[in-house]
Formats: sequence, structure tokens, C-alpha cells
Amino acid sequence: MSRRSALLALAASCLAACSTLAQAQADNLLRIIVPYAPGGSSDRAARIVADKLGGRLGQTVVVENKAGAGGRLAMQQAKNTPAGQSVLVLANPATMVVAPLVFKDNGYDPDKDFQPVAQISSYEFGLAVSSAVPVKELSHLLAWLRANPEQANFGVPATGSLPHFFALMTSEAAQVKAQVVGYRGSGPLLTDLLGGQIPVAVDTLDTLLPQHEAGKLRILASSNDKRSTFASGIPTYRESGLNLVATGWNAFFAPASMPAARVAQLGNAIREVMREEDTRRKFHEARVEPVASAAQETAQMLKAYRTQWAPVVQRSGYQP
Repeated sequence: MSRRSALLALAASCLAACSTLAQAQADNLLRIIVPYAPGGSSDRAARIVADKLGGRLGQTVVVENKAGAGGRLAMQQAKNTPAGQSVLVLANPATMVVAPLVFKDNGYDPDKDFQPVAQISSYEFGLAVSSAVPVKELSHLLAWLRANPEQANFGVPATGSLPHFFALMTSEAAQVKAQVVGYRGSGPLLTDLLGGQIPVAVDTLDTLLPQHEAGKLRILASSNDKRSTFASGIPTYRESGLNLVATGWNAFFAPASMPAARVAQLGNAIREVMREEDTRRKFHEARVEPVASAAQETAQMLKAYRTQWAPVVQRSGYQP
């Protein structure tokens, strides 16, 4: 064999070895896609689970943030995952319930393109007022708004968000004609609430609690069916006279291309991770309720959630 032929054979051998190694690494990789920027509550939850899941599965687990289009961009990309790749997306009601109802061309079908794997958390909403509003109970706020209809403005962190639709639910149940004002995130909303530019805010309870505890705003009611473990002094909507219960959630979904056996394996592993005391402690520190739920339970939860929220979204007439 000539020197040139020997070198070509060696190069081909190296390429084959590198290809085999790359395939082995790909086979041992689980990618978790978060449809939002790093640092948010979804991102924190995904990373808590990923840190523990790798050891339990004996795999490398990486978290990838793919923000854009309110989470729809990540969902559109994830649905096209080849069957041989392990990919999960951490979705929430905005991507699995609201977007398919309000966008004419959503870019994905939540039922045909994805399959439930495991729910990992639930959260609730809170209604808060600035210190400039002279009320300390929800019933007093509603009376004040009826007497001062020009003040019936409810700020929410984003137009089309769950807090937006829960604000509409609140307005409808209370028979108060409120104007919902959408902000570009919770930060600007809280700034205007604390500054007195808007009298009422509806947001997730974990977002509002730090300012409530600091005495800078007052949360008048929370939206779960029982008082929050993180704020037992805050009454529920029902206790305050409005028969409303609403929560949000984070759950893992797999592309439709993933084999059923792999979905079951990942769902069981995630459920075990969520049962660990350290995992639950970290979720509680983030003021989010941990949930240990496998695929079938997650599917049932999603169905019930759509039954509750779809009519609210459709009645609102909201268009992006």
C-alpha cells in the first residue's frame, strides 16, 4: 500500500470512529427545551429537575433556552425532533392551551405533535392593590371599584397571558367592568403598581409575594381552592366571596416521534425526582408547589384545564 493510500485509510478510519463517538454521545443525551429566557420560573424549574435527572437516567441532560413568540418558537422547533433523539419541552398553559385558541396559524398542534410526560409544578394567582388604594379586603375593593368605575383598571404582566384571562374572570364574577392593561412583564407592572399609576394588579402569587411581605403592596386574595402554603394569611377568592379557583402549571411534553416506552421511562424518572425531599425543598424556596405526576395524570390535568379555560379565552374575543 502506498503512503498516500495508507493516509487515506487512516483518515477514513478516524472519521468513522468520530462518527461512532458522536452517535454514542447523541444517544446518551437528553435535551430539555425551555421556551423562555434564562432566569425565569420555568427555567429554574427545568434546571432543578435536569440536575437530578441525569444521575437517575445515567445520561447527560442539558437545558436549552429557546425564547421567542411567547414560547411558540420552541414548540414549533421541538415538534420536528427525529425519533432517534431524546427531547423534552417544558410547556405551560400559554403554549398548550391559550396559543392554539388565539393564533390562526399556531405552527403546531398540541395534541397531534406532542404527548404528555410529567407535570412538575403548579402555581396560583394573586390580586394585589397599591398602598394608594384604601382597601384591605377583596369585598371592599369591589365596592370601591363600583363607586369609582374610572379606577377599574387591572394591570397584568402581558396581554394574552393567564393573569390577563384570570383578570377577566375576576371582572366577570364580580360584575365589575374592568379594563385590563397589559404590560411588558411583571417588572414594569410592579413598578406602576407601587408608584400608584395603576390601582390593581393580577399576577402569579410567587411574583407578588416579596413586595407584599415588604409592605409595599397588599395581596387581597389568592386563586387556589385553599390558602397558599407560602402565604397562609392571604384568603382565597372563595373565602372573599367570589367563587373562583384557578391555577397554572409547568409540565414536560415529548414530541410525537418519541417511542411510548421512552416516554414512560422519562415520566417515571421525573416523577421519582419530584418525590425527592431536596427537589421539593428547592421548589418551595422558589414559592412554587412541586407536583409528582406521570403521563396519564398529566393528560387528565390538561383536559380538565382546557375545559375550564377555553370558554374564558374564547368569550374574551382576544386577538394577538
